[in-house]
Amino acid sequence: MTSRYSFGVDPITCHVWSGDKSEIATALNGNDVHIYGRQTNGEWSLKHELQGHDLRVTSIDWAPNSNRIVTCGADRNAYVWCPSDDGKWKPTLVLLRINRAATCVRWSPKENKFAVGSGARLISVCYFEQENDWWVSKHIKKPLRSTVTSIDWHPNNVLLAAGSTDFKARVFSAYIKELEEKPSPTPWGSKMPFGNLMGEFTTSASGGGWVHCVSFSGSGNKLCYVAHDASVSVVDATNNMAIYSVRTEYLPFLTCIWVNESSFVVAGHDCVPMLFSTLDKDVTFVTKLDVAEKKTSGGLSAMRKFQSLDRQARVEVNDTSLSSIHQNAITDINIHRGNKTCATTISTTGVDAQLIIWEWQSLVSGIADLKLS
Repeated sequence: MTSRYSFGVDPITCHVWSGDKSEIATALNGNDVHIYGRQTNGEWSLKHELQGHDLRVTSIDWAPNSNRIVTCGADRNAYVWCPSDDGKWKPTLVLLRINRAATCVRWSPKENKFAVGSGARLISVCYFEQENDWWVSKHIKKPLRSTVTSIDWHPNNVLLAAGSTDFKARVFSAYIKELEEKPSPTPWGSKMPFGNLMGEFTTSASGGGWVHCVSFSGSGNKLCYVAHDASVSVVDATNNMAIYSVRTEYLPFLTCIWVNESSFVVAGHDCVPMLFSTLDKDVTFVTKLDVAEKKTSGGLSAMRKFQSLDRQARVEVNDTSLSSIHQNAITDINIHRGNKTCATTISTTGVDAQLIIWEWQSLVSGIADLKLS
């Protein structure tokens, strides 16, 4: 089952949910962030506009427990937004110290720090300094050699995964000794000083491409990432950092997220979310989640269109309408209900300004021999 909502005509860059899922924040192709609230009739109405960035907002994240929103943009700035007593959101400037656009931002699981990727070939790990009442940052630089496109936190609040346009996915330590206790050893390694490289992984052996998105599994023992060569890869830290990769026949994927410990969903330019599995220590395609997608009529479909045009002198009027629910590239996936260990519904937004909520388990329940643990 799916639920479909429209937010106008402007492309949606990304979206995040509030802790109770009653509100959603979206970044459109502009400088503002829009916060929508759910009405009694099930529709969404605009409640707040977060105005502070001078250039396009590239990423947002909403801390579910502390109820704070962090945004970053092409103006090289990041803001932490907190709700005030008068019902408005107040911004606090973050000292990123970067000279290129900020591209992605994520709160840590404990919400005491967040990380910002940028085009300056570095990651800013930001935390609040009580003495000066502002957010300061520490930089992770080496061995990044290009723009950081995506980041994701390990459940232990210390390790940080990053994908970049140098065809690499990496895992760093973001341990700040002034802020937290010494971390326990993990399958990714035991020595975790700030900025330490815990692992570096390439895209598919067939040539590779920009890494568009990275995502830790619920346990943190696996990392999946998608690249511009339409490849899907998984690193298993418990199996001597084994890399399972497959280059698909589809268009490039832009985003990915785990829905349980052995399955994850990817989406991108094909406009359809797709489910992959890692049950047999390999990456295997399971199914497309878009049940509305129609099957093609075969290799002669183009020829039949030309024959129809020649015989009847008419043009197909529905050529611009896709058979999928999303009518353009999917830019972001989030978990709507549940978590990475057991997600029940996921949400997608895209260039077509639509929000789609997918009950993915019910969509794949009818497929024979599907084993999801």
